Amino acid sequence: MEQIVHNTLSLNGLSMHVAESGRGPIILFLHGFPQCWFTWRHQMAFFADHGYRAMAPDLRGYADTGGAPVNDPGKFTMVHLVGDLVALINEVTAPNEKVFVVGHDWGAVIAWALCLYRPDKVRALVNMSVVFSRRNPRMKPLETLRSVYGDEYYISRFQEPGQIEHEFGEIGTKSVLKNFLAYRKPGPLYLPKGKAFPDTPITLPPWLSEQDVDYYAAKYEATGFTGPLNYYRALDINWEVTAPWTGSQIQVPVKFIVGDLDITYNAPGTKDYIHKGGFKKDVPLLKEVVVMEGVAHFIHEEKPHEVNQHILSFFNSSSSSSFSSCSVL
Repeated sequence: MEQIVHNTLSLNGLSMHVAESGRGPIILFLHGFPQCWFTWRHQMAFFADHGYRAMAPDLRGYADTGGAPVNDPGKFTMVHLVGDLVALINEVTAPNEKVFVVGHDWGAVIAWALCLYRPDKVRALVNMSVVFSRRNPRMKPLETLRSVYGDEYYISRFQEPGQIEHEFGEIGTKSVLKNFLAYRKPGPLYLPKGKAFPDTPITLPPWLSEQDVDYYAAKYEATGFTGPLNYYRALDINWEVTAPWTGSQIQVPVKFIVGDLDITYNAPGTKDYIHKGGFKKDVPLLKEVVVMEGVAHFIHEEKPHEVNQHILSFFNSSSSSSFSSCSVL
């Protein structure tokens, strides 16, 4: 098994921590909330052993990547985040070389944006959990979310700077992370004011150990939640600055994987979008959609073997010019 090496690179005004393992074509793994590079530990070892160079950065505002002004959500837009990735890709590739990309949760959102803004940088994409979301020119995202879910919906609750951080501090970092990571209900996540999580003890799922949670907790204890929460606080700013891409399509080969218990898959309209042609219209090079039964949001940690095989088969096939038409499993 290849060893994981940790480097810090000066890129785009950041001190970016990047974990990597292996040699060969680069796969860039992009994590979501509330995680960091460590969420990809099962993928990194596997792909290093299968002839790839697996690279997983801590994204802007997360864990050991420093330099972002965490008190300014306006510095956490998709333009900033994609800029970070382009700087990283330019640093580790030869001119005109493309990379494979794998994204989950916020990492998937950023991967969609990378493919939208700079398709010249991406050879193929495997995204998990979060489908592509076309920009609605008539309504801002937060207005839409509040109208559907209300003010106690988790994204709504994340908006006021300092408020949810204070509540998380009273609950305790490790307990907060356990509640997020162990969440398996297909319905929306609500965080009632004053009692964001129930007092009942959390039983960790079999794929997540106390040591895993300890690793995440140590990173959030050191740097706090504000940086990661800024991604949510920049939603309406993103809407403003991404107007030039309204109506644009994703023009790279894509495979999409989601669990049938994932809150994202069960959001209103998502299943119809995926299975009735809307997704394929926005992502014309969508080659395959995989819906894994009995699997929740953190799909690549819950079912690493199956997910690794899905990713490997897709990226290995990308060396061939012949992709089959889109299929849904």
